[in-house]
Amino acid sequence: MKKCILAVVAMISHLPMKAQTAELSNSVKQEFVKAWDTYKRYAWGHDVLLPLTKQYTDWYEEPLRISPVDAYSTMKVMGLQKQAREIEKYVADSCSFNKDVYVKTFDMNKRVLGGLLAMYSYTHNPKVLEQTKDLGDRLLQAFKSPTGIPYYWVNLKTGKARGEKVNTAEAAAYTLEMGILSYYTKDPKYYQAAKKATLAVYGRRSEINLVGNVINNETGDWLETVSYIGAGGDVYYEYLLKTWLLFRDPEIKTMWEQTITAVHTYDAEESDTTVWYRKTDMYSGAMKNSAVTLYDAFFPALLCIDDDAARAAKLQFTWDKLWKKYGLEPMIYDYRKQLPSSPVYELNPEIIESAWYLYDYTKDTTYVEMGKQYYSDILKYCKTPAAFSSIADVRTKKQQNELPTYFFAETMKYLYLLFTPDSGLNTAEYVFNTEAHPFRIADFNTAEIGRRLGIN
Repeated sequence: MKKCILAVVAMISHLPMKAQTAELSNSVKQEFVKAWDTYKRYAWGHDVLLPLTKQYTDWYEEPLRISPVDAYSTMKVMGLQKQAREIEKYVADSCSFNKDVYVKTFDMNKRVLGGLLAMYSYTHNPKVLEQTKDLGDRLLQAFKSPTGIPYYWVNLKTGKARGEKVNTAEAAAYTLEMGILSYYTKDPKYYQAAKKATLAVYGRRSEINLVGNVINNETGDWLETVSYIGAGGDVYYEYLLKTWLLFRDPEIKTMWEQTITAVHTYDAEESDTTVWYRKTDMYSGAMKNSAVTLYDAFFPALLCIDDDAARAAKLQFTWDKLWKKYGLEPMIYDYRKQLPSSPVYELNPEIIESAWYLYDYTKDTTYVEMGKQYYSDILKYCKTPAAFSSIADVRTKKQQNELPTYFFAETMKYLYLLFTPDSGLNTAEYVFNTEAHPFRIADFNTAEIGRRLGIN
């Protein structure tokens, strides 16, 4: 089966570019459907498919069906209306968040709340908005800390919250989803709570405008003072820019401009051919270590929508070299030692996301060629008889029994978009949340945003 698929990919390479992308677009769509059908057969009603054993697992004591909500917007992008309607029906008729379980505030916000907001943007179904508002109200209980920075865990039924130690993204990456919820409900309380959390972190930046990576949400003290753009900090940076692009909040714009200037000044380590964003001390800007995570590979996409295409391209080529070195990306890589310290690849989308942003921004087919390589390697090493699997070690390519929900939400969506230039989605007219749920900027009336979100 794998050899057959790879032979088809090789054959496609001899076609003209337009024909190639059409074939690849169709291939990605077919593979998505096959993987989704496998989820439905073996894991429907539960959060995550275990692809090697054809079983399932749940994130919490009770299932929340995270995969379906996460996958929904990709189905709409791909035109898979039948599959999408099935999830719409579940959300409108039988979904309930009144569960006595502690959930991760950050993950529920970006995956489930973000997915539901995207569903409402497509359907305008009042029942979907009712469910979305219900979840938003439950998550809002996590923000009742002395600083306004949310707790790590919140109980969906009781509203009790716990976990005062949070990383920077968990502390302050909520303005996009909560802002969209405020817009749809005409209630500014969601955006204002999220913005308060962001201001609480930003307000504790150093004199050189860097933030740390772990904070106590009750005292406001930094517990770890390392600055970096990767896993644990990534979405904080992402949402400063994307919140400004969607809502035009001038305070957020100032925060982004000061923050990104400091990041480029102190975190970037550049040579003639590469640029890495290292870990530095938030107070001095001195280098702490040269370990990066594959989550950092989202940064070229962010730089594109910040009109910094030259730097974005150099960073993308840096990450592309790492992908080609192993055929996949290791989770953590020390670029000075040139060794992985965590060799797992969990079907992450970030490098593919950045390839699409750069292609959409520049129209340079170099990035499509990159995407072809990424897709070919994922088919070669990650495909299973039933679906796709994470890789335990990029050096051995040994598979492990895991299919993250973001594979449906992000990885396959960005591959499809890269190979489908006429999809109707682009980086100028849409803002994507960190889970790749798309929102059309024109759907948010400029005259209404200030009133609905409470922006002066």
